[in-house]
Amino acid sequence: MSHIPSPALLEPFAPVPEAARPTQPGTPATARAPTGQRILVVDGDSALAGSLTAQLRRHGHDPIGVRHGSAALQAYEDVELVLLDLDLPDLDGLEVCRAIREVSRVPIIIVTARQSELDCVLGLHAGADDYVTKPYGLRELMARIEAVMRRTRWQPAAARELDHGRLRIDVDSRQVTVDDRPVALTRKEFDLLCLLASQPDTVIPRKQLLQQVWGDSWSRRTIDTHVSSLRGKLGASGWVVTVRGVGFKLGTG
Repeated sequence: MSHIPSPALLEPFAPVPEAARPTQPGTPATARAPTGQRILVVDGDSALAGSLTAQLRRHGHDPIGVRHGSAALQAYEDVELVLLDLDLPDLDGLEVCRAIREVSRVPIIIVTARQSELDCVLGLHAGADDYVTKPYGLRELMARIEAVMRRTRWQPAAARELDHGRLRIDVDSRQVTVDDRPVALTRKEFDLLCLLASQPDTVIPRKQLLQQVWGDSWSRRTIDTHVSSLRGKLGASGWVVTVRGVGFKLGTG
Protein backbone atom coordinates (compact mmCIF):
# COMPACT_ATOMS: atom_id res chain seq x y z
CA MET A 1 0.00 0.00 0.00
CA SER A 2 1.27 3.49 -0.81
CA HIS A 3 2.69 5.44 2.09
CA ILE A 4 2.77 9.16 2.81
CA PRO A 5 6.02 10.01 4.58
CA SER A 6 5.76 10.91 8.26
CA PRO A 7 6.41 14.51 9.37
CA ALA A 8 9.95 13.52 10.42
CA LEU A 9 10.74 12.75 6.79
CA LEU A 10 9.78 16.24 5.76
CA GLU A 11 12.82 17.75 7.47
CA PRO A 12 15.56 19.12 5.19
CA PHE A 13 17.59 16.35 3.57
CA ALA A 14 20.78 18.42 3.98
CA PRO A 15 21.89 20.81 6.74
CA VAL A 16 20.79 24.40 6.27
CA PRO A 17 23.83 26.73 6.07
CA GLU A 18 24.24 29.09 9.03
CA ALA A 19 23.78 32.14 6.78
CA ALA A 20 20.44 30.82 5.59
CA ARG A 21 19.03 30.07 9.03
CA PRO A 22 16.40 32.46 10.48
CA THR A 23 17.58 35.07 12.94
CA GLN A 24 14.24 35.40 14.76
CA PRO A 25 13.95 32.97 17.68
CA GLY A 26 11.33 30.30 17.12
CA THR A 27 11.09 30.90 13.37
CA PRO A 28 11.27 27.58 11.45
CA ALA A 29 13.83 27.16 8.69
CA THR A 30 12.52 26.64 5.16
CA ALA A 31 14.02 23.64 3.36
CA ARG A 32 15.58 24.48 0.03
CA ALA A 33 17.20 22.18 -2.49
CA PRO A 34 20.74 23.13 -3.59
CA THR A 35 19.52 23.47 -7.18
CA GLY A 36 15.80 23.26 -7.89
CA GLN A 37 14.67 21.09 -10.77
CA ARG A 38 11.49 21.14 -12.84
CA ILE A 39 10.07 17.71 -12.04
CA LEU A 40 7.15 15.85 -13.62
CA VAL A 41 5.30 13.67 -11.08
CA VAL A 42 3.26 10.94 -12.80
CA ASP A 43 1.07 9.10 -10.29
CA GLY A 44 -2.38 7.60 -10.68
CA ASP A 45 -3.24 8.48 -7.07
CA SER A 46 -4.02 12.20 -7.10
CA ALA A 47 -3.74 12.49 -3.29
CA LEU A 48 -0.26 10.96 -3.24
CA ALA A 49 0.80 13.00 -6.25
CA GLY A 50 -0.40 16.17 -4.53
CA SER A 51 1.49 15.29 -1.35
CA LEU A 52 4.70 14.55 -3.25
CA THR A 53 4.53 17.72 -5.35
CA ALA A 54 4.04 19.75 -2.16
CA GLN A 55 7.07 18.09 -0.58
CA LEU A 56 9.19 18.66 -3.68
CA ARG A 57 8.17 22.32 -3.77
CA ARG A 58 9.09 22.63 -0.09
CA HIS A 59 12.58 21.42 -0.97
CA GLY A 60 13.00 24.08 -3.66
CA HIS A 61 11.94 22.16 -6.77
CA ASP A 62 9.34 23.16 -9.37
CA PRO A 63 7.02 20.12 -9.70
CA ILE A 64 4.01 19.51 -11.91
CA GLY A 65 1.71 16.52 -11.48
CA VAL A 66 -0.31 14.40 -13.93
CA ARG A 67 -2.33 11.22 -13.40
CA HIS A 68 -2.31 9.67 -16.88
CA GLY A 69 0.47 8.18 -18.97
CA SER A 70 -0.83 9.95 -22.06
CA ALA A 71 -0.48 13.29 -20.28
CA ALA A 72 3.07 12.37 -19.26
CA LEU A 73 3.94 11.74 -22.91
CA GLN A 74 2.85 15.30 -23.68
CA ALA A 75 4.61 16.94 -20.71
CA TYR A 76 8.03 15.28 -20.38
CA GLU A 77 9.75 17.59 -22.91
CA ASP A 78 9.35 20.57 -20.60
CA VAL A 79 10.94 19.06 -17.46
CA GLU A 80 14.38 18.08 -16.18
CA LEU A 81 13.33 14.89 -14.35
CA VAL A 82 10.40 12.46 -14.36
CA LEU A 83 9.12 10.60 -11.27
CA LEU A 84 7.00 7.82 -12.77
CA ASP A 85 4.54 5.48 -11.07
CA LEU A 86 3.87 2.21 -12.91
CA ASP A 87 0.18 1.86 -12.04
CA LEU A 88 -1.62 4.47 -14.11
CA PRO A 89 -5.29 4.67 -15.17
CA ASP A 90 -4.67 4.47 -18.92
CA LEU A 91 -1.21 3.05 -19.72
CA ASP A 92 1.25 0.80 -17.95
CA GLY A 93 4.12 2.87 -16.58
CA LEU A 94 6.70 0.60 -18.23
CA GLU A 95 5.17 1.44 -21.62
CA VAL A 96 5.36 5.15 -20.80
CA CYS A 97 8.98 4.78 -19.70
CA ARG A 98 9.96 3.01 -22.93
CA ALA A 99 8.15 5.58 -25.08
CA ILE A 100 9.93 8.51 -23.40
CA ARG A 101 13.33 6.84 -23.45
CA GLU A 102 13.12 6.08 -27.16
CA VAL A 103 13.15 9.78 -28.01
CA SER A 104 14.53 11.56 -24.94
CA ARG A 105 17.40 11.46 -22.45
CA VAL A 106 15.40 13.10 -19.65
CA PRO A 107 16.19 11.29 -16.36
CA ILE A 108 13.43 8.94 -15.17
CA ILE A 109 13.04 7.56 -11.64
CA ILE A 110 10.33 4.93 -11.26
CA VAL A 111 8.47 5.33 -7.94
CA THR A 112 6.11 2.39 -7.46
CA ALA A 113 4.50 -0.10 -5.11
CA ARG A 114 5.79 -2.97 -7.28
CA GLN A 115 8.56 -4.38 -5.13
CA SER A 116 9.70 -7.59 -6.84
CA GLU A 117 13.17 -7.97 -8.30
CA LEU A 118 11.63 -8.74 -11.69
CA ASP A 119 9.67 -5.48 -11.68
CA CYS A 120 12.86 -3.57 -10.87
CA VAL A 121 14.75 -5.29 -13.67
CA LEU A 122 11.94 -4.59 -16.15
CA GLY A 123 11.89 -0.94 -15.10
CA LEU A 124 15.62 -0.50 -15.59
CA HIS A 125 15.48 -2.33 -18.92
CA ALA A 126 12.67 0.02 -19.99
CA GLY A 127 15.08 2.92 -19.59
CA ALA A 128 14.63 4.13 -16.02
CA ASP A 129 17.69 5.66 -14.34
CA ASP A 130 16.63 4.49 -10.87
CA TYR A 131 13.88 2.49 -9.16
CA VAL A 132 12.32 3.41 -5.80
CA THR A 133 9.64 1.31 -4.09
CA LYS A 134 6.76 2.55 -1.94
CA PRO A 135 6.73 3.15 0.97
CA TYR A 136 9.86 5.27 0.75
CA GLY A 137 11.55 7.91 2.88
CA LEU A 138 11.53 11.40 1.46
CA ARG A 139 15.20 11.90 2.32
CA GLU A 140 16.08 8.81 0.29
CA LEU A 141 14.06 10.01 -2.69
CA MET A 142 15.68 13.45 -2.55
CA ALA A 143 19.13 11.86 -2.39
CA ARG A 144 18.34 9.66 -5.39
CA ILE A 145 17.10 12.69 -7.35
CA GLU A 146 20.36 14.50 -6.65
CA ALA A 147 22.41 11.43 -7.59
CA VAL A 148 20.60 10.95 -10.89
CA MET A 149 20.93 14.63 -11.77
CA ARG A 150 24.67 14.55 -10.99
CA ARG A 151 25.15 11.62 -13.36
CA THR A 152 23.10 13.38 -16.03
CA ARG A 153 25.23 16.53 -15.84
CA TRP A 154 28.31 14.46 -16.69
CA GLN A 155 26.76 12.79 -19.72
CA PRO A 156 27.57 14.21 -23.18
CA ALA A 157 24.71 16.07 -24.80
CA ALA A 158 22.39 14.10 -27.04
CA ALA A 159 22.58 14.65 -30.75
CA ARG A 160 20.29 17.57 -31.53
CA GLU A 161 20.41 17.16 -35.30
CA LEU A 162 19.07 14.17 -37.22
CA ASP A 163 20.52 13.67 -40.71
CA HIS A 164 19.08 11.07 -43.08
CA GLY A 165 20.43 11.56 -46.58
CA ARG A 166 18.74 14.60 -48.07
CA LEU A 167 16.60 15.08 -44.95
CA ARG A 168 17.92 17.17 -42.06
CA ILE A 169 16.07 17.82 -38.79
CA ASP A 170 17.28 20.40 -36.26
CA VAL A 171 15.60 19.29 -33.04
CA ASP A 172 16.32 22.45 -31.03
CA SER A 173 15.07 24.95 -33.61
CA ARG A 174 12.41 22.53 -34.92
CA GLN A 175 13.51 23.23 -38.50
CA VAL A 176 13.40 20.67 -41.31
CA THR A 177 15.11 20.82 -44.70
CA VAL A 178 15.16 18.50 -47.72
CA ASP A 179 18.01 19.17 -50.14
CA ASP A 180 18.61 22.37 -48.12
CA ARG A 181 15.05 23.48 -48.90
CA PRO A 182 13.12 24.56 -45.77
CA VAL A 183 9.98 22.55 -45.06
CA ALA A 184 7.31 24.22 -42.95
CA LEU A 185 5.62 21.69 -40.65
CA THR A 186 2.96 21.95 -37.98
CA ARG A 187 3.90 20.99 -34.41
CA LYS A 188 2.36 17.53 -34.69
CA GLU A 189 3.87 16.90 -38.13
CA PHE A 190 7.30 17.78 -36.74
CA ASP A 191 6.81 15.57 -33.66
CA LEU A 192 5.72 12.67 -35.87
CA LEU A 193 8.68 13.06 -38.24
CA CYS A 194 11.15 13.48 -35.37
CA LEU A 195 9.90 10.30 -33.68
CA LEU A 196 10.26 8.31 -36.91
CA ALA A 197 13.70 9.80 -37.64
CA SER A 198 14.99 9.03 -34.15
CA GLN A 199 14.51 5.31 -34.91
CA PRO A 200 15.17 5.13 -38.65
CA ASP A 201 15.47 1.33 -38.85
CA THR A 202 12.46 0.57 -36.66
CA VAL A 203 8.80 0.14 -37.54
CA ILE A 204 6.94 2.15 -34.91
CA PRO A 205 3.46 0.80 -34.11
CA ARG A 206 0.50 3.01 -34.92
CA LYS A 207 -0.68 2.88 -31.29
CA GLN A 208 2.67 4.14 -29.99
CA LEU A 209 2.73 7.01 -32.49
CA LEU A 210 -0.78 8.04 -31.51
CA GLN A 211 -0.08 7.93 -27.79
CA GLN A 212 3.28 9.64 -27.96
CA VAL A 213 2.45 12.40 -30.45
CA TRP A 214 -1.22 13.03 -29.73
CA GLY A 215 -1.75 11.68 -26.21
CA ASP A 216 -5.44 11.08 -25.55
CA SER A 217 -6.83 13.53 -28.13
CA TRP A 218 -7.03 11.72 -31.45
CA SER A 219 -9.40 9.95 -33.82
CA ARG A 220 -8.94 6.98 -36.15
CA ARG A 221 -8.07 9.26 -39.07
CA THR A 222 -5.61 11.46 -37.16
CA ILE A 223 -2.38 9.68 -38.04
CA ASP A 224 -3.35 8.94 -41.67
CA THR A 225 -4.17 12.60 -42.28
CA HIS A 226 -0.88 13.78 -40.79
CA VAL A 227 1.18 11.15 -42.63
CA SER A 228 -0.42 12.19 -45.93
CA SER A 229 0.28 15.87 -45.22
CA LEU A 230 3.85 15.12 -44.13
CA ARG A 231 4.58 13.18 -47.32
CA GLY A 232 3.28 16.04 -49.43
CA LYS A 233 5.37 18.66 -47.65
CA LEU A 234 8.54 16.53 -47.82
CA GLY A 235 8.00 16.12 -51.55
CA ALA A 236 7.80 12.32 -51.78
CA SER A 237 5.63 9.56 -50.33
CA GLY A 238 8.74 7.43 -49.74
CA TRP A 239 9.82 9.48 -46.70
CA VAL A 240 7.17 7.79 -44.56
CA VAL A 241 6.72 4.08 -45.26
CA THR A 242 3.54 2.27 -44.25
CA VAL A 243 4.04 -1.24 -42.88
CA ARG A 244 0.57 -2.70 -43.23
CA GLY A 245 -0.95 -3.97 -40.02
CA VAL A 246 1.93 -2.65 -37.87
CA GLY A 247 2.74 1.03 -38.25
CA PHE A 248 5.18 3.35 -39.98
CA LYS A 249 8.93 3.84 -40.47
CA LEU A 250 11.20 6.47 -41.95
CA GLY A 251 12.01 5.95 -45.63
CA THR A 252 14.58 7.40 -47.99
CA GLY A 253 12.38 9.74 -49.99
